[in-house]
Amino acid sequence: MTLSLDNTPVLIAGAGPSGLVAALTLLKNGIAVRIIDKEPKHRIGQRGAAIAPRSLELYHFLGVDEIEKNANPPPLVRTYRPGGLEPLETLPIAVHVDPTPAYPYFNFAMLGQDCAESHLHSHLAKYSCYVEFGTELVSIEQHPDHVRAHLVKKRDDREILETAQVSWLIGTDGARGMQLGLTFIGETRNEEGMLTGDIRVKGLDNKHWHMWGDIVALRATPDFGEDGFALFASGHGLDTERIASNHDLLIDFLTSVTERQDMHFDVRWASDFRPNIRMTRRFRDGRVFLAGDAAHVHSPTGGQGMNSSIQDTFNLGWKLALVIKGLAPPSLLDTYSEERIPVIAEMLKVTTELLDDTAKADRSTTGSAFKRDPSMYQLGVNYRGSSILVDEQDLLENEVDPYGLVTEGSLQAGDRAPDSTGLHVVGPPDEEGITRLFAVFKPWFHTALIFTKDSSDVRMLTSALRRYPQGTIRCVVLSPRGSSVSRAAAGDLHLVDGEGHAFKWYNVPEEGGRVVVVRPDGVVGAIVHGVEGLHRYFELIFFSVDRILV
Repeated sequence: MTLSLDNTPVLIAGAGPSGLVAALTLLKNGIAVRIIDKEPKHRIGQRGAAIAPRSLELYHFLGVDEIEKNANPPPLVRTYRPGGLEPLETLPIAVHVDPTPAYPYFNFAMLGQDCAESHLHSHLAKYSCYVEFGTELVSIEQHPDHVRAHLVKKRDDREILETAQVSWLIGTDGARGMQLGLTFIGETRNEEGMLTGDIRVKGLDNKHWHMWGDIVALRATPDFGEDGFALFASGHGLDTERIASNHDLLIDFLTSVTERQDMHFDVRWASDFRPNIRMTRRFRDGRVFLAGDAAHVHSPTGGQGMNSSIQDTFNLGWKLALVIKGLAPPSLLDTYSEERIPVIAEMLKVTTELLDDTAKADRSTTGSAFKRDPSMYQLGVNYRGSSILVDEQDLLENEVDPYGLVTEGSLQAGDRAPDSTGLHVVGPPDEEGITRLFAVFKPWFHTALIFTKDSSDVRMLTSALRRYPQGTIRCVVLSPRGSSVSRAAAGDLHLVDGEGHAFKWYNVPEEGGRVVVVRPDGVVGAIVHGVEGLHRYFELIFFSVDRILV
């Protein structure tokens, strides 16, 4: 056994999308990480292929635009009677919505999880960070100032034991909550077997999402060839474990359900599972955090799980970076659980209801059970009610819906920050390519949007923001066309809202007089009127300025 006094502050156990996003977010914040995975190599498989619009935004903020560029729209669904060659119905799984200035991504996109992970691996490599495959976290010991992680590294036929001492640990790979003694609440439906896999099919058109019975679904995907399909199958009492482990039995099952002798199957991989519907009561225990599958498991209906998992670690990453740098108190990390647990609880409710509706649906006559509600786009997911928000608007007391839909004129602290197009840079010259707010937001700093028509308050606001740690806040002045804001008073960046979209979607009157602080995770942290409100917000995030400057 070796004892590694690792200088890397963060160990990430699990290299699925959640762990990879955690690693990339921390690296972009200047924090070194070590990421391990018990699998011997990068897993193949479509798995969580449905990418929600909010996740496309997240990948954009991280600079991983290849995921959106290589993804495809969900194919139309076709339902069949057994043996039928002509579809009963052809319908979209969700209605296509054109992008708007505030919502550049308004539709689900499909890309195999293995492909998305490959793009994330490439971005980690730019920081000389590589996943250590064949390395499993088997147990941990928590101490006041560090975590000891006991690892088993499998190399050929040997097992090498290592004890790594790190400052923080993020578990994203399964039953970490049980190792910590945390309680999972929820249920497991053992009677409802489900099966997923990748399969090649000859004799079936590769433009649609084909569905039979109760239920076999084959979604065309170009990710591994022109005849590639993602397989999903379920049914009450179906012995999915036996079928998934024997490819001949799986092919016989598919032939019997479809009653199509003209189709020929070649199984690439398959796996079975039961729809667990559970979550831990908290996502943090001391110096250990849980995210993704380690914190919550769910039905795959609705395509919410992978998307929720990467948003877990995107929420955590910037907070942990500030604490490691000594700029924020450790209590900031408690807001990870505070903000994410209501969202995940609602996600479990939504996906379970959809699972039940899907199970009841008669798929011999309708495909409506597969249509997706706009709330599943996750554009309305919010942290309203969080303890680290400041909102000086006159708001009505309404019940918080963490999975709600945001409409024009309703923006509050805790909501997703809207995009805005049609912007024009006044200065500096090296920023002239910026025409939208999503080109400004980054996961390693806050963005203070100062909406104003003249220079009267700008100097005071920018001066106040400069008191905080360098590089943690970017000051952006937004003014309407024809305004009189001088470049000298315009902070780090001055943008003219040429088409009025920013003022509209941020619910700001034309005369301005409002500051909106956008957090590193693209969430509105504060909506305030001046310097006092700014200080109220940043005092919730940072140590006191005097302490930081000492």
